[in-house]
Amino acid sequence: MGILTFSINVTLDGCVDHREGIADDETHALFTRLMDEGGAMLWGRVTYEMMESYWPAVARGDEEAPPAMREWAVKLEAKPKYVVSSTRKNFPWTNSHHIAGDLRTSCEPSYPCALLCIRGLRAPRYRR
Repeated sequence: MGILTFSINVTLDGCVDHREGIADDETHALFTRLMDEGGAMLWGRVTYEMMESYWPAVARGDEEAPPAMREWAVKLEAKPKYVVSSTRKNFPWTNSHHIAGDLRTSCEPSYPCALLCIRGLRAPRYRR
């Protein structure tokens, strides 16, 4: 497996809830750079559904957004998105792929590219 970059937004007071603050242009530029360096996105179902509910509309121009957010959305639209889920099987967003079963055995032989993992509100449980 390629490099796995784990990313999370955290405020200085320890808040990880994306609904409590809006990322500025500098933050979006950083995450756009990280996404450019990665070959694909790796998410759990909850994060996928949160992202799916907003970013495709920004990429299409259906939602108003500053240029940094629009750039992020357009690049995200084109990226492969791998989603780990035991409950959902259909992922219609462009370039989305379902990963079933054990994450480690599913990813290691199949995804040689670098992955960018963006965490949502739930803590991941990935043991070595």
